Amino acid sequence: MSSEKPDVEDIEASYASGMAAFEAKNFTQAMRFLSPIAESGDAEAQHRCAIMYQNGLGVVANEQKAAEMMRAAAEQGHAVAQHGLGFMYMEGECVEQDSQQALKWFGQAAEQGLVGSLTTMAMMYDEGIGVDKDPEKARELYKKAGF
Repeated sequence: MSSEKPDVEDIEASYASGMAAFEAKNFTQAMRFLSPIAESGDAEAQHRCAIMYQNGLGVVANEQKAAEMMRAAAEQGHAVAQHGLGFMYMEGECVEQDSQQALKWFGQAAEQGLVGSLTTMAMMYDEGIGVDKDPEKARELYKKAGF
């Protein structure tokens, strides 16, 4: 058995093929290409695999694997994965519902300019979702988001 590392060009081709398959909604093929890249630590591949595991796209739904992949991407600073992990915590999807964790991850995504995370946090405070209602905090966040 060869112990050579895979050729960088092969990895890039697999990544490109996996992303194209994902965008074309050919999730079985996307998972085949992206899963090994996700396992090697690529945040974007981890995020895409998390979505597929969470929703059973091209693979049997696996909440634990979805949360694991989403967290791995989020911890690497992937803003959309941070938002996704925040949503998982807010809704109690794939993880135990935890509003403080939701706010933490939405906050990290918002720091990177993800306006949707700001508006989601604002909505949480506006409607008292998992937090005490705080209309002033909600207004502040909506204003920061440009509303």
